[in-house]
Formats: sequence, structure tokens, C-alpha cells
Amino acid sequence: MQKIIIALASLAVATPLHADEDLGEMWGTAAEEAKYYPIVNIPIPPTVPLRPGGLESLPDGRLAVGTRRGDIYFVRGAFDSPPTPEFHLFASGQDEIFSLSWRDGAMTAITWGEATRISDSDGDEVADRYDTLTSNWGYAEGHEFAFGSKPDPEGNIWVALGLSGSYESHNLFRGWAVKVTPGGKMIPVCSGLRSPGGVGANAEGTMFAIESQGPWNGCCSLKHLKEGAFLGHPASYNWYPFVPGMKAPALEPKTDSRMGVEKKRVKELVPPAVKFPYIRMGRSISGFRLNTTGGKFGPFDNQLFLGDYSLSLIMRATTEQVNGIWQGACYPFREGLATGIMNVEFSPRGQLIAGGFTTNSQWPVRGTEPFALQRIDWNGVVPFEVKEINIRKDGFLVTFTKPADKPTAAKPDAYSITTYTHIYHGGYGSPEVDQTTPRITEATPSADGLTVYLHLDKIMEDHIHDFDFGKITAQDGQPLLHKKAYYTVNEIPKK
Repeated sequence: MQKIIIALASLAVATPLHADEDLGEMWGTAAEEAKYYPIVNIPIPPTVPLRPGGLESLPDGRLAVGTRRGDIYFVRGAFDSPPTPEFHLFASGQDEIFSLSWRDGAMTAITWGEATRISDSDGDEVADRYDTLTSNWGYAEGHEFAFGSKPDPEGNIWVALGLSGSYESHNLFRGWAVKVTPGGKMIPVCSGLRSPGGVGANAEGTMFAIESQGPWNGCCSLKHLKEGAFLGHPASYNWYPFVPGMKAPALEPKTDSRMGVEKKRVKELVPPAVKFPYIRMGRSISGFRLNTTGGKFGPFDNQLFLGDYSLSLIMRATTEQVNGIWQGACYPFREGLATGIMNVEFSPRGQLIAGGFTTNSQWPVRGTEPFALQRIDWNGVVPFEVKEINIRKDGFLVTFTKPADKPTAAKPDAYSITTYTHIYHGGYGSPEVDQTTPRITEATPSADGLTVYLHLDKIMEDHIHDFDFGKITAQDGQPLLHKKAYYTVNEIPKK
């Protein structure tokens, strides 16, 4: 195996756009975002066809990168400033690696058709054991992606399996989430996925998968992988007979309905926890990771950071459980990355690594590089942002990263809220429908200005609540870096 050593200066990225109207408008905040979270290139030598898919931080301080062509590289120096990366080919011969996890001295790669434990038994830095943990799901065609989590506390890796051609499930457990135990047992968890793009845990350790817009999915969304649940796409009902002890739902969802209606008919149906308004907040959301850096990445600890393949950007999301159901909000974070983002990973130094590639004619991508490995650093300056939104029985509690100007924050007309939902149907995607405009009856800032309680005349269940905070400023007059946020209401608190 060859070792390739390069030492190149870091490079701030200025990404040109494709002239493709279908990709929609950008947030227009890249220049301001760079003042707080600069993007740094991790240079890739021309002899390394990286095309990053899976990412993992290794215990020895190196970055592991799994690639679309099935290689695994170990990269030393990726976290240095400036990066001075050394690429070492550790393993090869796999099939589109979109998920990596390191545990007990071995790497587990999730590929289209199996979970493989890859290890170096003789210590020469080259993998020499490839042990199939499980291949107990079907695989036959190019839409049948597989994405895996990091190990849960029991060592299980959760895997989300894409459907056959987005609409149907021709091969075993396509459209399901499964668990793979350390011993290689595969345990089916829940059905109803369409085309997931990443799997991970929130701050409470609950597992979620990101879902793409498409049939039975009006927009991209974050879905709770609840055991025994049905997550919305009925094509995978056909595999229930292969799951001992789990029965298929007695009913299928009705097309041209609403999620709020069908979840009352189909008792196993679990609604998406966070919906991402199409184009404005992602078009093909991909891998995501929980920020557990302890403040090294700014004021967003215990929040999810999600990549988007088509729009070449990063978003944030927060989750909370209400009446036993998960829901939450999404927020803009960083645009202007160089290519389609497939995955993200936090380094031990608190940097966010983003990697991905383009597929040329297969799917449109805003970033123009054929592949890239980049790093988002926090420079220590706190932006004025909406940090988090939480629901209350009669409104929402909005938390800022810095104290807001209290006289302005106390004015109900300083805020704008609209709501909408999607048609729940077998067609591809959905327009935003059933729009309402709630009235803010009272806005109550906290004494320190860090939060404001917005009282509404009505909260709309099964609706995205689309917030515009454009009139709010910090106490020093600084405007918000991002003025929009979106909260998905599945349940309204009873107390």
C-alpha cells in the first residue's frame, strides 16, 4: 500500500454556483458566516480519488475517510491549522462506503450489501481481515443505499436501508431500519423509510434517520427510529412476515391525506420529528452528527449538524419530546461548501469535517468540485443567532446566543409566523398547503434578554411553524446572522 504525503497551505473556499434554477436561492449569508465559521480546505493530492462518503475520528488523532469507490484512507494532519494531511490507504475493495465507525481496534464499514468489520491483525497499518458482520438485507440496484450510525451504548450499529428505485421494496428489508449487534446479529427495528441519507443519535441517545423528499414524503425530514414503528412509506410492509414477533400494521395510510389525520388511523405511524422546508432548508439532506464538543464549536452544544448533498450546505436541528413524541426545529448554519456533502464528523478539537462529491449528471449539486474534504472551524466569536426554539402549551420559548434588545423583543409585531403542512400521499413530494397565520398576543423577554416567550392565539398541530425574526437585534444593535427558523409541531404540551 502506498503512503502519500503532502503539505499544502489551507485555503479559504469561495464556491461558484451552478446556473441551475432548480437548486433555488441561497441564504445569501456566506460572507457573514465566514466571520465566525471559516471554511478550510483539507488538500487532497491528485493521486487520491477520495470521493468521501463515511467519516470517523480515530483514537490516535487521525481522520478516517471511506470513499465511494470502496477505499478507506487514514489521514494524519487533517485537524492541524493549516492542514498538513498525510493520506494512507488502509483498506480497499468495498462498495460505496457511506458510514464508518471505529470500536475495539477495528473499523466497521456499512456498504450497500453488508456491514463489514475491517482490522489490521499484524500491525502493519494495512487491513488484512474483512469479516462480514451481516449481509441479511437485500441489494440489487443503485437506489438501495445503506447508511449506518456510530455504535450505541450496547455496541449496536443502526442501519437505514433505502427502497428499490424510491417507490418499491423488491429486496429483503429495503425501507427498514435494522440494528447490527457486535456479534453480527441483524435485528429489524421499524419499517416505512424511503431514501434515508444518514443515521445518528440525539443528545438523549435516541436514534434518528434523515429522510429525503419523495413518495409519501412532502419534504426532507428527521425520523425517529422507534422500535416497531411505521415511518410513512408503505412499500416495505411486505417484509413483516420475516420479523418474528412483529406484526404489520392493520391499515395502510390513505393517499392524498395529511400526516395528522393518518397517524390517528394507523396507530404504528410515527410522524417526522423535524421537517425541513424544501429548498429553503435542504433538498437532499445527508449525514449528520451530534455536537458533543463541550463549547469548542461555539454555542450549539448538543445540537445536530446536518449536511445537504444538492445545496452544499450545513444546517442545525434541535429535538425535544412532547407527549411521548419527538419533534423540534431546524436552522440555517453554513453555506458555500465546495461539493455535494455526503457526511460530517466532529474532530477532537471541535472542528466540523465535511466531505462529499458530485455525480455529474446523476443529481444536481451547487458546489462545483468533483470531490472535497473541508473543515469548518469556529474562530471564538459568538454570532447573534436563534440558538433554539422550544414549544410551550400556548406558544414558543425562543433562546438567542446573545442578549436581544429587550424593547424590540417585547413587541409582538417584531415577529412573523406562518404555518403550513404537506399532502401525505404516494406522489413525489408535496406543495406547502393549509397555510395559516397565527397571531402573537404577547412577547415576554427574560430579564437577561437571552430568551423571549412568544404567546400565540393558536398553535397548529401537524404544521411547520415558519418564524421570521428579521426585526430582532442584539443589545448592541447587531442583526441576526440568520433570520429564519422552522419548528415542526407534532404535539402540543398539555401543561
